[in-house]
Amino acid sequence: MGDNRNVNLPPGFRFYPTDEELVVHFLQRKAALLPCHPDVIPDLDLYPYDPWELDGKALGEGNQWYYYSRRTQNRNTSKGYWKPMGIDEPVVNSNSSKKVGMKKYFVFYIEESGPAGVKTNWIMQEYRLSDSDSSSSSRSSKRRGGHSKIDYSKWVVCRVYERNCSEEEDDGTELSCLDEVFLSLDDLDEISLPD
Repeated sequence: MGDNRNVNLPPGFRFYPTDEELVVHFLQRKAALLPCHPDVIPDLDLYPYDPWELDGKALGEGNQWYYYSRRTQNRNTSKGYWKPMGIDEPVVNSNSSKKVGMKKYFVFYIEESGPAGVKTNWIMQEYRLSDSDSSSSSRSSKRRGGHSKIDYSKWVVCRVYERNCSEEEDDGTELSCLDEVFLSLDDLDEISLPD
């Protein structure tokens, strides 16, 4: 699974959680300082690592890596940065339709000598608790006598993966690899199509 820790899981275990499961079963418990069984997602300070360095550090399943990290504005790594894309999406409870968290997408850019980086196919989905949940988690940890300097309501859980160039985008705004090739041609009249 990419995770070097010894985790006692049943044979055939696969980790493909939904957005709701990541927030409700993992992130809410982490923020409330409650145990999570199985405890498979590691804590990781993401930002020193480039996405291709996550294997062996984060929980890996297929082409996706999962980890907890602290919510921060600094999303720079040694070779690039994570740039936010779009707006935050709500994560809702499938039974009650209540908002339980928020999801934000980021794309990884490799820094070049110029002002803008080079966009890669690496995507990060960052999940955080909704504001009402994070304030209640903070209050509940204070009631339990937790006077720690760490504010556990600022935890996020991240899913990182490398998008295939052939995948279609949900919003339809991205071009496929073939579209980009055809649009890069200067003169479309020179293309001869079979009859």
